Amino acid sequence: MPRLCCEDAMESGTKRLKEKIKEKLPVTGPQAASIYELARWYCYNTNTHGCRRIVVSKGRLRRAIWLILTLGAVGIIFWQCALLITSYYTASVTITVQFQEITFPAITICNMNPYRYNATRHLFEKLDQETQIAIKELYHFPNSSSQSRTQRDTIEDQGDLFSHSIPLLRVEVGQGYTILSDLITRRQHRVNETFRTRSFGGSHALKRSKVIGFKLCEKKHDDSTCDIYTFNSGTTAIQEWYRLHYLNIMAQVPEQTKLQMGYSADDLILSCSFGGRPCDSRNFSLMHHPLHGNCFTFNSGKSSSALRTKTGGSENGLKMTLHVDEDEYNPYLATSMGAKIVIHDQNEQPFIEDVGTEIQTETQTDMGLDLTVLQRLGSPYSDCTTDGLNLPVANLYNKTYSLQMCLHSCFQMEMVRYCGCAHYEKPLPAKAEYCDYTKFPGWISCYYRLRNQFIQEQLVCQKVCRPACHSKEWTMTLSVAQWPSSPSEEWILHLLNWERRVNGNRILRKNELANLAIFYRSLNLRNITETPENNIVTLLSNFGGQLGLWMSCSVVCIIEIIEVFFIDMFLISARKGIQTARKWWWREVEEDGPSTASSGAHGSPVFINDEDPPTFNTALQLPRAHASAMLPPTYETLRMRADFFPDTPTLRSCSH
Repeated sequence: MPRLCCEDAMESGTKRLKEKIKEKLPVTGPQAASIYELARWYCYNTNTHGCRRIVVSKGRLRRAIWLILTLGAVGIIFWQCALLITSYYTASVTITVQFQEITFPAITICNMNPYRYNATRHLFEKLDQETQIAIKELYHFPNSSSQSRTQRDTIEDQGDLFSHSIPLLRVEVGQGYTILSDLITRRQHRVNETFRTRSFGGSHALKRSKVIGFKLCEKKHDDSTCDIYTFNSGTTAIQEWYRLHYLNIMAQVPEQTKLQMGYSADDLILSCSFGGRPCDSRNFSLMHHPLHGNCFTFNSGKSSSALRTKTGGSENGLKMTLHVDEDEYNPYLATSMGAKIVIHDQNEQPFIEDVGTEIQTETQTDMGLDLTVLQRLGSPYSDCTTDGLNLPVANLYNKTYSLQMCLHSCFQMEMVRYCGCAHYEKPLPAKAEYCDYTKFPGWISCYYRLRNQFIQEQLVCQKVCRPACHSKEWTMTLSVAQWPSSPSEEWILHLLNWERRVNGNRILRKNELANLAIFYRSLNLRNITETPENNIVTLLSNFGGQLGLWMSCSVVCIIEIIEVFFIDMFLISARKGIQTARKWWWREVEEDGPSTASSGAHGSPVFINDEDPPTFNTALQLPRAHASAMLPPTYETLRMRADFFPDTPTLRSCSH
């Protein structure tokens, strides 16, 4: 009985000793016995007041209120920080206007008729005859039946017709049947079903009883698929049909031959002056365009530095008189007469077919320019690109990157990929050749299919191409007046004829001439620049303000949270897992044989982490000897003092 009393007193004293030591020597960091003790220690010692009030407040209601307030403040901090991060990735637009000397842009001029008709007549003679037959058959010109029959017999004797490659058809739709009539050969084919045809906008059922179109077939593997492309106007159908054959023919003509068939700078430009000083064809550089023939660029910057202008106004710009030579126009290819002008930067590709401005003959056209420089921010503020090198599209134009350049290059690469050849309108990629139906019979149908997908943004081009971060835009103000006037017409034409030394039998006509003036209206350079809404210093300052406002917290507190709830918590969890694994291993060893146990006969093994030095918690895990095996020592120095544990009963009476 006395021995049991001593054991109870000793156990009670040991428990109180643990509590006193924990209060005086709090366990910190990874030395905590559990995650609960770690969180409790953090709340007692952290500088964030809300967390401390959760554990030191008296009463459950106050603790619950402080818990709700603290969690609410944390939520507001996350919300405000998310807004700050979002605003960090936004940009503000700044517009500045400067009055300064400006570089004059490059001016590219093209005749709307690409090649001199007399130089290309031998290439298109047979095609022109078939086109004339189709027009007469379509519109039933009077007294044309015998003429068209004679022409048809003549061209059939010469060999294969162009209509055999691309049949030009009149499509007549009836009740449950469709009649296809070839306008060239006059052969008819009846189909006992209603055709569904394709147009440039997509497929649709025929609504009119008679329409004009042409038949295109595309071979896929060993199968052939044919479609009939229809047009609302017979004129449009014939022009497109002629243009397709034109592309096929010109794709087979050598580059040097095409340069010789086009206009020269002296043919196109009668007179020229810049800033009041005369200029001539030597100030223009040649650029050959597949659809517009020989084009000429003023101030290209190739042979010399780009010209600059110091004063605005029409007298300080470029003035030209153009001659388009009506007699050399192809009647079926170029149905309008005049010139096309593109204003662009010296390093930029002029896309004449996209942004060209048409200049009318018999007029004086003044083009006042205003320059705007756009500077966008790249990633992460926008998806613009500086040079396009980070895009999966090759630059086929070897010019400064632009969105149009990327779209045209991408479409050409898609043509090579799906159709097996390159389109004649665009530059030729490496290891590819231009399309013509002698080598690639189904390329036209493939081209129309890809073009419809491109218009509907179903190709990959609109997804991969991005706008340029830096670009220049010229805003034009056009004014047109009649030129030459009736009183001045005679002397102006005589003077131009004398300057050109034209033969008396060849007199210039005013409907072939156009006068053009291009100038800066003023030297106000407008810069539109994107700047970050916030920089990193402002972002960190805003973060600190939010943390201090809602949690009275600083960067040191954030580091403390990371250390406690990420590093220490991970170490505690890892240590507990290791201890659990070791206990399991020792149990397995004890079950195999008691002789292998490393613990005492009546005690449990001691599991101390050898990687860390002994701590208070590992000391508390030392095995307690069985009462029957080891009595408390009776040494005076080891007796528990009543003054240390006033509430603990003395053990002196129990030792007897």
